[in-house]
Amino acid sequence: MKSIVIVQARTNSQRLPAKVLLPVGGLPVAVLAAKRASNTGKKVIVATSRESEDDGLAEILDFHRIEVFRGDLDDVLSRFVSALEGIEDHVSVFRLTADNVFPDGRLLDELEKEFTARNMDYLSCSGKESGLPYGMSAEVMKVQGIRNAAINAIEKSDREHVTPYLIRRYGQQQFTKYRDLNKSMHRCTIDNLDDYNRVARAFSGVSHPVSERWENLLERLEQFPPKKTVTKSASRLVMGTAQWGGHYGVANQSGVPDAKECRNMVRTALVNGCCTLDTARAYGISERVIGDALRHVDGRTSIITKLAPMDECPLEVSRSIACAYVDASIFQSCRELKVSSIDVLMLHRAEMLSGWNGEVWKRLLEHKKERTIGQLGVSVQTPQELLQSLKVSDLEYIQMPWNILDGRWDLIIPEIIKAKTIRPLTIHARSILLQGLLPCPLVSLWERANVDNPAPIIDWLNEMKSFAGREDIASLCISYANSQNWIDGIVLGMESIAQLHLNLKAMDHDVLTPKQMKAIAKSRPLLSEKTLNPAFWNR
Repeated sequence: MKSIVIVQARTNSQRLPAKVLLPVGGLPVAVLAAKRASNTGKKVIVATSRESEDDGLAEILDFHRIEVFRGDLDDVLSRFVSALEGIEDHVSVFRLTADNVFPDGRLLDELEKEFTARNMDYLSCSGKESGLPYGMSAEVMKVQGIRNAAINAIEKSDREHVTPYLIRRYGQQQFTKYRDLNKSMHRCTIDNLDDYNRVARAFSGVSHPVSERWENLLERLEQFPPKKTVTKSASRLVMGTAQWGGHYGVANQSGVPDAKECRNMVRTALVNGCCTLDTARAYGISERVIGDALRHVDGRTSIITKLAPMDECPLEVSRSIACAYVDASIFQSCRELKVSSIDVLMLHRAEMLSGWNGEVWKRLLEHKKERTIGQLGVSVQTPQELLQSLKVSDLEYIQMPWNILDGRWDLIIPEIIKAKTIRPLTIHARSILLQGLLPCPLVSLWERANVDNPAPIIDWLNEMKSFAGREDIASLCISYANSQNWIDGIVLGMESIAQLHLNLKAMDHDVLTPKQMKAIAKSRPLLSEKTLNPAFWNR
């Protein structure tokens, strides 16, 4: 035996109970997933739990002459190892899940061919690099690797999700044959009722659902778009996660959210169409928290992180040393985020573009060419830095501080718009609420931010809130940013699920009218540099 397929299945799904028993193409989902995985001759075992709630599933699989193994409900890793009893160590083992009915034996054969040719220990077909939709996932490893993981993995999440230990040990090598399909942000899994209806319709009328090519099924699925459409406003919201790695924000009263709260925030954001997270090496344990959260969350995300500031690296060093600092930062980010490549990597400061004799930037371009990095960007602090950054053609992302009371950028906005017409350029605005200062009525906090007489500013914000028809000042500030058509993403920090809901609600407002925008721009009081840059505040 060269290979074996283990299909993970259970009936106690929370979002769509007993989904693996629902009919698709005339067969229960779990049966169809197993039969499609075996349609080129591979041996398939469906591994489910020994709990009574899975008795019906086991009986149905047995009726369809599909081998079943029953083990521990929560310790899925031990279930896999037990299912492989008697199988030789060198055999390749595939891991699939029963709610994904699109993968077939042909796809598994392609993975096995590469896995064997490269003498690998682990290979994954998932995520952005695969080019395939969410729901076309598959993993392949050696039986010996699974057994070693069962001995050495002690974390609950490692045992629940089977392969995290192997990924840490061998790296998340990706199968990229179909990367150029660029369908990774689509979904063909069955996670909720809308998913099920779409998948069932894609298989409806198919003469041979077990042997139908997955490419044909994806074409059919595209005829039935999801009922829920992602609004432009929701997709423009970028989850700022500085608070997830340490206490951040002058008005932050709740502190650092725990892991469960972070998972809930990510899950809620994805459901509402927000799929971009912003972090940095300098944000404490934020990257690690995101990496752990995404292991428990269904859905595709785009992650923006920033290179370590490199404060400890002298400016006059050899190229090899500068490159070593860059490589170390990227490696650490990938390790903490649990990814093999970074979607967007930004320089933490604009001066890093030319610092170290330009070697840092050259090294980043090499990483981009090698696809370790998808896109490159920079975080700027001043209008002068922005103007210089616009001259760098390889920059695809620019993040800038901007808010309703910041007039420093008014003369530069036409330059931004002009640059966006010439080349691909994404602009993200941060500090929309100025670390929570703008919605805060406490005079003492404004004084700490170098505002001697905050009363007129607070009064103006309240007046504009009413004028714009918004429920609070935070909503006013977010709406004003959301009404700027040159801004592609709005970075909003959040440390609780309640705050996320407020941000989503504010993003869902209609944009301000031209009359409202003009009145705000004409009447607004402007803040000084010592207030707009929190580095100058009296902490």
